Amino acid sequence: MGATCDHGRGHCLPVHRPGVPALLLAAAALLVPAAGFAQPAFPSKPIRLICPFTPGGPTDQTARLLAQKVTEAWGQQVVVENRGGANGNIGMELAVKSPPDGYTWVISTVGTIAVNPSLYKLPFDMLKDFAPVIHLTSSPAVLVVNPSLPVKSVKELIALARKRPGELTFGSSGSGGLGHISGEMFKQMAGIDTVHVPYKSSAPALSDMIGGQISFLFENTISATPHIRSGRLRALAVSTATRSPVLPGVPTVAESGLPGYANNSWNGILVPAGTPRELIGRINAELVRILKEPDVRERLTGVGAEIAGSTPEEFGAMIRSEIEKLAKVVRAAKVRID
Repeated sequence: MGATCDHGRGHCLPVHRPGVPALLLAAAALLVPAAGFAQPAFPSKPIRLICPFTPGGPTDQTARLLAQKVTEAWGQQVVVENRGGANGNIGMELAVKSPPDGYTWVISTVGTIAVNPSLYKLPFDMLKDFAPVIHLTSSPAVLVVNPSLPVKSVKELIALARKRPGELTFGSSGSGGLGHISGEMFKQMAGIDTVHVPYKSSAPALSDMIGGQISFLFENTISATPHIRSGRLRALAVSTATRSPVLPGVPTVAESGLPGYANNSWNGILVPAGTPRELIGRINAELVRILKEPDVRERLTGVGAEIAGSTPEEFGAMIRSEIEKLAKVVRAAKVRID
């Protein structure tokens, strides 16, 4: 305690002199804002986008398109990492074990997200261990055959299958995937006996379809459309309730003799649960913006994809609904892991 004089009044006033502890507290308080400003901005390092399928398929193509766009926008590389196997479960498990810091994303599909919980004993909970970010696109599967197969319509395919029970084969990207579920629904509703041939991914299934090694295939329009247009595959029908704008001349399965038939593909991005909400919002906003870019829309809609661009909450509600719906389909079709 010191003093200073009030010369106008002729007496001294006491003045407080801060001691060492007070000075340290003041210095510490000044350091708090500085430490806050020292936090790195997001993103400050490369981002990993896990694709739980092998390269070349529709999900991989979409992943690489978005990775390129985000890299250009954010100035940090987005690296697509293919981890195929077990209908996407291997890649999903890798993602769920990653730190929830916004630097690991996973792009996945209806088969992996909504069907696998009914087929596998998973080491994770699809609803609890992942945080939805965005529903990217939806698209029909298209029922295709090799032009060498003597059928030009759904009715002719069904007639051939009934004439040759147990002889026709249909491929898929793996047990429980879109092609498998679509094919099993087709078998059940048409009352035919055909053999399912599962592949490790979409690309080899499509390759064997083009080569005539399998009889028919329900394939995502993103990968099948170029081969339909080139004449290497013949399109018989699309799997959705309405026709696809990219294949307007191709009827739906429902209008081709199986009323009520409908199934479609969709994909989206998730992150590990616990990822900060503000980062999920930042990622969602950037991807919504990218999906509106004319060149991105042209590439995706040009092959039959319908762009969604949902909020995280909308995507979460959709996932819960699809898991419940497709669990019933799996039970009714008696789908099993081969």
